[in-house]
Amino acid sequence: MAERKVIFVAFAIEDERQRDLLKGQSLNTASPFEYTDMSVKEPYSSEWKERVRTRIRRSDGIIALVSKNSLTSSGQKWEIAVASEEGKRVLGIWAYADDRTNLLGVRTVAWTWNAIGDFIDSF
Repeated sequence: MAERKVIFVAFAIEDERQRDLLKGQSLNTASPFEYTDMSVKEPYSSEWKERVRTRIRRSDGIIALVSKNSLTSSGQKWEIAVASEEGKRVLGIWAYADDRTNLLGVRTVAWTWNAIGDFIDSF
């Protein structure tokens, strides 16, 4: 069996349900990867930021759930910036079928199992 991949998920807290769906999708398949995230509902402390940076470093890649909420999510924007600083590839997937928000510098595609699988298989 191939080595298990770790994917960090960056999302706006308002899109927490979509994150749960993404995680559930991976649990209901024989996927050779796992998702991790560091969602918080309180202000971001320097300790939290260091833990997030460590998790991103340990990840093979980053999936950003992109929605209109992403435009005002300072935590998600910071996570994506850290991924870039750490040389990690980022794939944006649109969190909702009727929301095609674009984030500067993030290639975003429709949420399909094939798109996610192709991204993960590319490492």
